[in-house]
Amino acid sequence: MKKILVYSHDAYGLGNIRRMLEITTHLVDSDPDVSVLLISGSPMLHAFRIPDRVDYIKLPCVARSEKGESIVKTLGLSYEDTVRLRANVILMAFADFVPDLVLVDKKPFGIADELEPAFRMMQEWARPPHCVLLLRDILDEPDATIAQWEKGRYHDAIGRYYDQVLVVGTEQVFDAATEYDFPSSTCAKLRYCGYIRRPAPRCSAAEVRREYGFGDGPMVLVTAGGGGDGYDMMWNYLTALNAHRSHGLKTLLISGPEMSPTQRAVIRALAEDAGGVVFRDFSDDMMSCMNAADVVVSMGGYNTVCELLTLQKRMIIVPRVEPVQEQWLRAERMERMGLMRAIHPDDLTPERLLEAVREELARGNVRSLALQSFPMEGLTRIADALREGMDSGLLRDVTARARAAGRPLPHSPLRIPAAFVARATGAMLGSLAAN
Repeated sequence: MKKILVYSHDAYGLGNIRRMLEITTHLVDSDPDVSVLLISGSPMLHAFRIPDRVDYIKLPCVARSEKGESIVKTLGLSYEDTVRLRANVILMAFADFVPDLVLVDKKPFGIADELEPAFRMMQEWARPPHCVLLLRDILDEPDATIAQWEKGRYHDAIGRYYDQVLVVGTEQVFDAATEYDFPSSTCAKLRYCGYIRRPAPRCSAAEVRREYGFGDGPMVLVTAGGGGDGYDMMWNYLTALNAHRSHGLKTLLISGPEMSPTQRAVIRALAEDAGGVVFRDFSDDMMSCMNAADVVVSMGGYNTVCELLTLQKRMIIVPRVEPVQEQWLRAERMERMGLMRAIHPDDLTPERLLEAVREELARGNVRSLALQSFPMEGLTRIADALREGMDSGLLRDVTARARAAGRPLPHSPLRIPAAFVARATGAMLGSLAAN
């Protein structure tokens, strides 16, 4: 059995864990000889379907404040103590699971460098696993990303620990290597895999409409992913409906589980007053909800956009622009390509949003040529790349070097000396304090 360890960057929202779960599911579905251990701090991990041959370790939650600062979400510990706790759990998981391949989401050293002790330990193994960094299509605007990568020593980490860097996007939308000024050493390991096609909806459009009491008339879905910053978009939409009582629209509004209780109460009250609106906190089958709608009003996260592209839906994207510009860059580029309509939050008003919805509905069920031809082979290409890493010459053959050096061959449970743990986590915390 080939063992894959997946680390999901998880400080904010649902996007990272949803993307990594989709990849994980594809890996076990496409290869019966694969098992996966997923490590994540996502507070919503338990709400998703976990496939066979996949298990997970839940780390203590950290989060990102409105200013982009890292904070502890639930435990009454300091941020430094929480990071040390997470790093030690990760270290033990690597040591006991002994993966053949490690797949890391977005941050080469993890949150606050919490992966570095485990990576240092793996360098001592006779046969280290193949290590792959996964990047979404767009991280942030170029200047901010370049500065962050320099401060975080990300290219050094890639050079020292990683065999491949996979981008779940295309150069046509955003050429990360050029825009982020990647050095040749990183570019040599870089591969664009394309966007991730989502699985078919579990329920038909008719079934969803029946479930929520909608008929055959125009239906709008309003969703904000995790919902932590979807309040303004939903407030504008519902305010417009309340100002136009004869709107004639049926709306399914899904706030997201991370919207604050105070904001959720306001949105729920506006939805009740608007008429024709069904309010829900969360759905574990967003694809079916999107498929049932004629138009989707949404924020511009990677997973949401991939879902809508898969379904070739008419979409109005109101992207997040703080603390990073990722969603706006994606929406702006894809709008130019004819894939969506985008409204910058600074230009958002109730009237403009309702007008955009009506214009999209008036177009009828028309799918643009750009939507019909947009390539989405990301999952297949990711699986191919990882398989190559485990099964081909890309996997570092260090067994011979181990024998020559007289070191024991690895894949058996390891006892980690306490001194190593203290040294590794101490170095990690020193780096955390320096940053």
